[in-house]
Amino acid sequence: MVSTYSQINLILQAMATDKIELRTVNVTRYITPLREGGSLPALAEADDDFKYVLKFRGAGHGVKALIAELLGGEIARTLGLKVPELVFANLDEAFGRSEGDEEIQDLLKGSRGLNLALHFLSGALTFDPVVTQVDETLASKIVWLDAFITNIDRTVKNTNMLIWHKELWLIDHGATFYFHHSWGDWQKAAVTPFPYIKDHVLLPQAALIEEINEEMIALLPDKKLREITDLIPADWLDWEGFDLSSEEIREVYYQFLVMRRNNANNFVNQIQDARETLV
Repeated sequence: MVSTYSQINLILQAMATDKIELRTVNVTRYITPLREGGSLPALAEADDDFKYVLKFRGAGHGVKALIAELLGGEIARTLGLKVPELVFANLDEAFGRSEGDEEIQDLLKGSRGLNLALHFLSGALTFDPVVTQVDETLASKIVWLDAFITNIDRTVKNTNMLIWHKELWLIDHGATFYFHHSWGDWQKAAVTPFPYIKDHVLLPQAALIEEINEEMIALLPDKKLREITDLIPADWLDWEGFDLSSEEIREVYYQFLVMRRNNANNFVNQIQDARETLV
């Protein structure tokens, strides 16, 4: 029998092709809530018999958190970092009717349709920087990623990394791309250095930022960034009371990523400055 670890690695190898495609599963069983923050993700089972950490469109920041999770996760994977498989997860109208908790029932009702889920890594341990030492190359790549996608949520208090089969896996990118919550001057946000990088849990180990910068940029050509933003489902971009059309919103995400990549030296320099304050 093939182990879950081997199955997931086979899936990830298949995804490492020129074309990024996400599978769609139907959620068949709500197992238990994972009460972390205000988003109320849940452990659930789907019709492919795998378990997933399910992120709901009806929670917290709604579809914007799902968009951030999708873009952040697939960019990380494109950069060669380990991320659990992401899938689109469909909830039909009948799902959750038997749920006794009114808060959860409301969440399920508000999340009918397409949601997002991450493959559940059974037995994984939360990354502890005191216990596990990350090498300089890997640490530098993760810090570069988080500065690129403006991830405010990879700190000592909340590392959002797991150790699974002795490997480091990245999870929970829903707090990235925070410019889209105000949707002000996105062009300015795209070229602005990332001040929160000073709190990154791996900043002390990220000694090779300049060395890996060109490699990271090269892995994100325009075509790949377009491919990643094209993954966003159209109905996640239908924002009530918003002036831009779905495709115009998608184009902003794409242009933001292109502009931020082209100005990577802005956040790379800030990473270097932040590291100097640690000495």
